[in-house]
Amino acid sequence: MSIKDQVIAIIAEQALMAPKDIKLTDTPSDLGIDSMGLVESIFAIEETFDVTVPFNANDPQDSDFDISSVAAIVTAVERLVAAKA
Repeated sequence: MSIKDQVIAIIAEQALMAPKDIKLTDTPSDLGIDSMGLVESIFAIEETFDVTVPFNANDPQDSDFDISSVAAIVTAVERLVAAKA
């Protein structure tokens, strides 16, 4: 399973949707994911990929982790995984 597919699966679980219904252009709020769901998604990403996500839940805009869309999250996770390798 690709990083993209795994990230989409994690996001879909939080959104209570099927992965096939998640579009790369969707934002977390489009999917009904609130700040708590976003934090849970980030914990799941950290656990799945054994990475530390530079995300500040108190100030998401000030984080070095782009959460503006599903595609941005996938790209950010791919960068973290590549940096770890």
